[in-house]
Amino acid sequence: MFETLNVAPPDPILGLNEAFRKDANADKINLGVGVYKDANGTTPILSSVKEAERRLLDVENNKSYLPIDGLARYGELARQLLLGNAVDDERTASVQTPGGTGALRVAADFARRALGASRIWCSQPTWANHANIFSAAGLDVQSYGYLDDSGSGLDFEGMLSGLQQASPGDLVCLHGCCHNPTGVDPNLQQWTDLASLLKQRQLLPLVDCAYQGFGNGLNEDAAGVRQLASALDELLICSSFSKNFGLYAERTGAMTIVGKDANCVSAGLSHAKGCVRSNYSNPPLHGAAIVATVLADEELFAQWEKEVAQMRTRINGMRKAFVETMASKGVHRDFSFIVRQLGMFSFSGLTRMQVDQLRSEHSIYIVGSGRINVAGITEGNIDRLCECIKQVL
Repeated sequence: MFETLNVAPPDPILGLNEAFRKDANADKINLGVGVYKDANGTTPILSSVKEAERRLLDVENNKSYLPIDGLARYGELARQLLLGNAVDDERTASVQTPGGTGALRVAADFARRALGASRIWCSQPTWANHANIFSAAGLDVQSYGYLDDSGSGLDFEGMLSGLQQASPGDLVCLHGCCHNPTGVDPNLQQWTDLASLLKQRQLLPLVDCAYQGFGNGLNEDAAGVRQLASALDELLICSSFSKNFGLYAERTGAMTIVGKDANCVSAGLSHAKGCVRSNYSNPPLHGAAIVATVLADEELFAQWEKEVAQMRTRINGMRKAFVETMASKGVHRDFSFIVRQLGMFSFSGLTRMQVDQLRSEHSIYIVGSGRINVAGITEGNIDRLCECIKQVL
């Protein structure tokens, strides 16, 4: 049967990373895959993570399976980091998942199988893998407008108008902070207005929260999801510690259910566990144990929070440096919007043809949509990057 197969096209983002690895140009630059890079262009292991691992190795005495819903203490601490005091703990429950991607698939399966949902609405644009995940779970993926005509700000009225087309029982995928791929987020008043619309239209929000701490701060970046949780009876949240803990390889995430009361949450959790059991059975331990160790320890938490702030500061510094460098090279296009956006990503405004030219002529790798990973810019590559972009504009 395999003889009938044609080669499947590469993933548009991970395939770009593969092409980058094969490129022999010593001056190549990768602004495609969403992985944090430090000033030296490497993805560091946080000192708080290293210390947590040392402590774990001292006390670890088995490698047995975790329960279906994962490490209980991890779930409690992950929810506390996300939700603070926005809702009573009895209204929440979590399943530990293989990264944020795993959380999204569990949430989609849960909504489809347990709630009978058939449709989900995603922002246009959204993370490239959202549609793949939701479609694979059997959901019909529709889109609502997000960016304004400039391509650099939020068209909130257009967003609300688009969501008016959704039917009761539909899911709405929202980015909790640091919208991927645009870096454009709603403000707190807009989150409040969104909550009102979702409640009025009887829509179930599914919040993808993968970058907490990379925008304005750990609590500041959770303000939107906390507003939804306090205003609505039901909510699904998919979170990841790949970025803010640097645990890319450990695949550490969570899918959190917020329900009206303890009985609703208990019933929901039982169905979510059924989705896990038929998928990967139970999650891995190591990443969750690291996160739980750091979040539960006052000293380690303070160290980790400082490291997150350092990563956020570096990203914001590169945003400013990019805008200033482009201006210093005499480029007349206004890139100031990049400073106003949040998180690892920005829409550069580069066309697909310009992106292709950057790759073929200069070994600079950017997603076809023009999304750039700002964390991939360093003091060592920014001058060449801006000079090459100037040439293709």
